Amino acid sequence: MVRAWGVVLWVLVLAVAMAVAMRFAPPVRAQGKGGLVLNEILAGPARDWNGDGAFDARADEWVEIRNDGAAPVDLAAYRLADADSTIRFAFSGMLIPGSVLLVTGSAALDWQRSVGRTASGLSLNNAGDRVHLFRIDGADTVLVDVKSYNSIEGASDRSTGRFGAAWSLFDALNPYTGSGDPKGSGCPPTPGEGNGCTTKVSSTTWGWIKANYR
Repeated sequence: MVRAWGVVLWVLVLAVAMAVAMRFAPPVRAQGKGGLVLNEILAGPARDWNGDGAFDARADEWVEIRNDGAAPVDLAAYRLADADSTIRFAFSGMLIPGSVLLVTGSAALDWQRSVGRTASGLSLNNAGDRVHLFRIDGADTVLVDVKSYNSIEGASDRSTGRFGAAWSLFDALNPYTGSGDPKGSGCPPTPGEGNGCTTKVSSTTWGWIKANYR
């Protein structure tokens, strides 16, 4: 009888220990709806997207994030990385609800040089890659959002971005007519803006946006 009660006691102790461990274990992915998300990615620039007056394949790549939540987000703990999880950019400042923030390859290069890292930019592979949005939480690196894209999405001057509840191919500058997925939407990339379709196709670059919306 004493032995049986001993077994029961150890089972109870183990159950409590497991419950406590599960309650305080660090998350492997941010939970819940809202907060920061990846919003649009252009991996294959063929023009001057950063508006510095010159085309550069590394400097003119870009990734856009969006605050999809209801409260401002302090960006200091957030990082961008590619498929091998190498940190390519560290954010700073605040992002208010509904706003987007554009990170160009030139911004990534500037950050890398400022912290003594190899200057490689965002290093987005045109043939397909994966972009991670991480949050540093103490000793843990938490995956907040991730987006994989293929060679169709990574082709010259095409972006892939959130459009409603799904991701779409923004291919107005380089129309996709093949049979693969995703299919083209006919919409242009929208760096630094909310994603959607506009009629201005030929001039929609970040330089054009800065010149016209100061």
